[in-house]
Amino acid sequence: MSLRPHIRFIVNPVSGPKSRVDVAARIQSLLNHEKFKHDIVYTTHAGHAPELARKAADKGYEIVVAVGGDGTVNEVAQGLLYSETALAILPKGSGNGLARHLKIPMGLDGALKALNRGQISTIDSGSINGHAFFTTAGIGFDAYISSVFAGNKKRGLQTYVELVMKEVLSYKHLPIKARINDNSFDTNCYVMAFANAAQYGNNAYIAPMADIQDGLLDVCLVRKLDLVKALHLSYCMITKQLANVDSAEYFKTTHVKVETEEPMMFHADGDYKGKATDFEVEMKPLSLKVLVP
Repeated sequence: MSLRPHIRFIVNPVSGPKSRVDVAARIQSLLNHEKFKHDIVYTTHAGHAPELARKAADKGYEIVVAVGGDGTVNEVAQGLLYSETALAILPKGSGNGLARHLKIPMGLDGALKALNRGQISTIDSGSINGHAFFTTAGIGFDAYISSVFAGNKKRGLQTYVELVMKEVLSYKHLPIKARINDNSFDTNCYVMAFANAAQYGNNAYIAPMADIQDGLLDVCLVRKLDLVKALHLSYCMITKQLANVDSAEYFKTTHVKVETEEPMMFHADGDYKGKATDFEVEMKPLSLKVLVP
């Protein structure tokens, strides 16, 4: 590494709750300029961040910082996969799943101070039908909620919870054929979540035992759900007890194949990706360098 590592900040100007905070000014004020040199670039459209991150990695930047929510983090991380450039995060979204898992402070000032003293580590990533994810991916109800949430003008945890409670009874489970650890089985599926990290975001823990460096997916299968079970599951997600409830089954694996008769929705890091009848989910061990406090 050079004497003064070069950092690129990639800012999504429309990410997260509206704020009057001048991100560039806070970076200028709080970044340790004796330790780092930096530049700031802004995304202008969906899919721009991977390009900006990839160019920075190709030019030898040591660190690229995603300034935004889970979607921005996902896009920046995509551009850095298998490179020597580390991802850092200034969380500015509504969920901030990867930032929370990595114990990055949620406030901009705290995250910048943590960046100044951060250390580089390496984590796993996952892939669902060719789409990279770093916290969770899933098929079924959580993907359906992602599709509805994406079209909602209001953001944040309250909006997400309201959508879940509104839609939980109308969404129906579907039959699937799954192959996990060389075992094939037919089952119902309300939701099948593939967890690299422990939580979706907002401290909602879908896989409390997940280790982001173990090379394994933590697969959570919920076959059927009613309102009582949904309320119980929601409580257990918030209290990190989901792995201990009867409604959810867990598997650890490196590769999952799922076939469905009817097209099912799927998401990657909360970003709705569409529908499919065939799903292939796999791990990419130790594929991303990250800066952690």
